[in-house]
Parts: sequence; C-alpha cells; structure tokens
Amino acid sequence: MFTYNVVVEQLLSVERGVCDLRSFHVKRRYRGAMVRVLITGMSGVGKSSLLEMLGEWGQFVIDTDYGDWKTPEGIWDARLMGEVLAGNDSVVVSGTVENQGQFYERFDHVVLLSAPEEVILERVQNRSTNPYGWSEKERAEIRGYLRTVEPLLRSGATVEIDATRPLIDIAREIVRLTKDERST
Repeated sequence: MFTYNVVVEQLLSVERGVCDLRSFHVKRRYRGAMVRVLITGMSGVGKSSLLEMLGEWGQFVIDTDYGDWKTPEGIWDARLMGEVLAGNDSVVVSGTVENQGQFYERFDHVVLLSAPEEVILERVQNRSTNPYGWSEKERAEIRGYLRTVEPLLRSGATVEIDATRPLIDIAREIVRLTKDERST
C-alpha cells in the first residue's frame, strides 16, 4: 500500500537533492486509471476506513489527518499538496480542511461522504482509532460543523455518497469513479 509516509519521504529526498522529482512521479504513479479524487466529510463518516480499504486494493492514498500534510494552523500545506497533485495523476486524498477548496480544480472528483448526525455521533464515540469525538464538547463541535461546514462541502462536491452504506460498497463506488471519465 502506498502511504503518505512514502510520499513525504520521497518529497524530502527531492528537497535534499537525493533524487529528482521526475523520477518520484514515475515511480509513484498508479498503474490503473488516472484520476485524482478527494474524499471529504465530517469526522466520523468513515474517510480513514475508506482510505485504508482503497490502499489495500492498491490505490495510492493520502490521509491528510496524519503526517505533515497540515500546517500549525490546521490547513493543508499548499506546497506539499501542490507537489503531490502535480506529480500524481492517480491519487485518492482524504481530508476536511478550511483551504481544501483552493485545490478542487486539481481533483477530478470531490466526494462528500455524509451520514445522519446520530450515526456520526455514535461512530466517533465508539471508535478506537481516533479520540476526537469522545468528549461532549467535541460532539457539540461536530453538531455545529454539520450545520455550518457540511453545507459548504456539499456545495463543492461533485459526488455525494451515503456513508451509512457498507464500506465495501463505498470503496467500489470510488474505484468506479477512478475508472470513469473525469468530472471536470
């Protein structure tokens, strides 16, 4: 599975002059269809679980909730994200950050995963991989984001998927998107 650690390590090698960016791009290019997909949505909709499954299936995936993808302000590092998107025709990126709209034109599909509030709150309270959502304060934040942020995400999405569906069905739908014509 390709992971963000491989990409970061390769980009740091480019900066240090150990390898050139052109060879990085060729080595990391997915051999299937050439489509860039952004998976976005509220905490608890299943973005990380979806990326894990897609990675196991051989997709080049980047979960921007982990690693050095975000600045201290919590937005995507524009240079790093720009370099990855410029150098990879096939990648599935996951994340929800304030500046993601700046990158929409560089994705072929922007997929919003959505689920009802009660489903999201139950998921975040019971998950073991990420503590966000365990406290009542964080669950209140999520409720607020569902009212304020999710409509913004929906307005920028090219596809919306019901995240209450089985994970394998959602993953298959994303794979179909990577094989379809580009939406932009």
